[in-house]
Amino acid sequence: MTRLDPRLLVALPLLLAAAAPPPASVFPPGNVTTTYHGVTVADPYRALENGANPQVIAWSEAENDRAHAYLDEVPGRSELASALRAMVTATSPAYDTLQAAGPFVFARYHDPKFQQTMLVRMDATANPATRAMVLDPNTLDKSGHTEIDWYVASPDGRKVAVSLSRDGSEDGTLHVYDVTTGAEIGAPIANVQYPTAGGSLAWLPDGSAFWYTRYPGASMPPADQHFYQAVYLHKLGTDAAADPEILGKAQSLPRTGEIFLDNRDGANAALAAVQLGDGGQWQDYLLRPGQPALKLADYADQIDAVALAHDGTVYGVSRRNAPMGRVLKLAPPYTGGIAAGKIFVPENPSVAIVAGGEFSQPLTPLGGHLLVLGVAGGPNVLADYAANGTARQVKLPDVASVTEVDAMPRGEALYQVATYTRPPEFQRYATRTGQSTPTDLRETSPISFADAKVTRAFARSKDGTMIPMTIIAPDSLRNDGTNPTLMYGYGGFGISTSPGFLGPIARLWLNAGGVYVLTNIRGGGEYGTTWHQQGMLTRKQNVFDDFDACGQYLIAHHITDHAHLALLGGSNGGLLMGAMITQHPHLAHAVVSLVGIYDMLRLEQDANGAFNVTEYGTVNNAADFKALYAYSPYYHVVKATDYPAVLMMTGAHDGRVNPMQSRKFTAALQAANASSNPILLTVSQTSGHGIGSSLDDRIGQQVDYLAFLFQELGMSAERAARGS
Repeated sequence: MTRLDPRLLVALPLLLAAAAPPPASVFPPGNVTTTYHGVTVADPYRALENGANPQVIAWSEAENDRAHAYLDEVPGRSELASALRAMVTATSPAYDTLQAAGPFVFARYHDPKFQQTMLVRMDATANPATRAMVLDPNTLDKSGHTEIDWYVASPDGRKVAVSLSRDGSEDGTLHVYDVTTGAEIGAPIANVQYPTAGGSLAWLPDGSAFWYTRYPGASMPPADQHFYQAVYLHKLGTDAAADPEILGKAQSLPRTGEIFLDNRDGANAALAAVQLGDGGQWQDYLLRPGQPALKLADYADQIDAVALAHDGTVYGVSRRNAPMGRVLKLAPPYTGGIAAGKIFVPENPSVAIVAGGEFSQPLTPLGGHLLVLGVAGGPNVLADYAANGTARQVKLPDVASVTEVDAMPRGEALYQVATYTRPPEFQRYATRTGQSTPTDLRETSPISFADAKVTRAFARSKDGTMIPMTIIAPDSLRNDGTNPTLMYGYGGFGISTSPGFLGPIARLWLNAGGVYVLTNIRGGGEYGTTWHQQGMLTRKQNVFDDFDACGQYLIAHHITDHAHLALLGGSNGGLLMGAMITQHPHLAHAVVSLVGIYDMLRLEQDANGAFNVTEYGTVNNAADFKALYAYSPYYHVVKATDYPAVLMMTGAHDGRVNPMQSRKFTAALQAANASSNPILLTVSQTSGHGIGSSLDDRIGQQVDYLAFLFQELGMSAERAARGS
């Protein structure tokens, strides 16, 4: 039965009846088995892995139609969609990924009235009033499905290199443009960007050439075309097919190497940080024109973030005997590598220096200073270290996040800061004064959270570890145990859940009388490497125990109850959702799982899954297999179980998590579910993992899962849209 407060059942009988989904189109199970380390494992829905099979296509389309027959008929959906779009499009344009180059400051420019993010330039003061368009994907592709993966301007600001991809695929091709005329320079270069290893580029100081990442593509068998990422040197005006490989085979880079190039401070060299898959193990190399790549750190050195100053000094974050991280400093000629460098910033037991790579750059050289970004349980801390190692804190709002720090001329930096209730804005920090001043690069929003209270709480996990969470609730909250509550979690890859402006989704949720909760479970980096390591590999079960503990806390403290609790997560957080569904099917009434992972035994068969081995483990290792099999959601679906209402969402072009993961888990749940709760699956044909999705796709998917949650928890979409 649908678990709702009986009082709501009296008030909303027509609402509940209006959105009843049609019967599931049952996919016939097979009898496929695989034996791992002497254990035979049944895989009844193996056939759903083949996305090209006509039977699979027909089933997926039927599931999509079935889900939308439910979602499109939720009362108030159209009002909800209008309210969400109005909130999004009334938000001011925003800027991120700033880069000072020549007389300009470049930035990605998000105008919520357009489908895709654009690339613009401003004057050297980063005054948004001087904004000029450099590249607009909305004019390149009127459908709105071409996106900018990343860009890097040449040091003189005259040229810009941009990776472009389509349909959220993150499968990028490199283009170089003249900043003044907009004309493309040379021929595009394919295979420079792909999930998860991504792609990057670093210019030589004179702008005549650049180092860049490239995958082998068709030169390798299909199974390896998105592996063996390497670095090449391209001179403008030459044929890219003849570009020399600078870092790759000669250094025996791993099949799942993920390379990040960086010379932000304009040095006559570049750093190449090579991560072994996604698990936080790094090698580091120095690239110099006309010289072979110089190794500065190996995996055993435990250096996981590096930065190169203009004078050639290398800084690196060391985790060796320092789980919160310490910064080492190494000057040319780099004798002994980074691990032999002097301690420049000692380990702080209460502030972790966040890991580098795709999601963060904790070290920013700045005119003889070094800005260091840390995290203290979730909120960020930013510190300025002078050349002699003396430090001062950059003043931030209470409980804030800093999402990027960008070096500017004259010893200044722009950093973007936000809180749960305050939209992002850039502050200008000056090393000469130690002071920050506001800039006009700020986001304004029609959304206010003046009526909300933000509370920090801690739940005790199964092993006694205290797990932080942030509870955002209306001031009028009554602890009567019946508040509709949405709890979000991720817990993986060392990624911290830090404060950020809550925005339209949370505002609509609070409008409808809901409570919104963000958890800082293990697997993230909130308390350094130890916090991450306690939630990875054979210790992954800690993540699920932590999240369950947070839900039980909310119930025990009468914020909500099982019938009014909903769960939300995506990607690695989708794995978390799958574990909650199978390990704790009665914890929550509704679960939304976005682009999730559910079959851990087959994950590494996919390109992206192979990159995940250093985070999750491999079935080829007996201990890893035992842990993976013990929690893998797909293999723990139990027949005749009352499962919660579930909405799974995936994208057909997802290169990070194969859509087959959602297909298999959906089919298994539908076959086993003994409750009347719907098990739904949507598949977007114009998006992937969510990165680069068009505005219409993003809004449509958000409306889908909000409508689902409102319906299942007996909330009013009309009330959410009205705001009262």
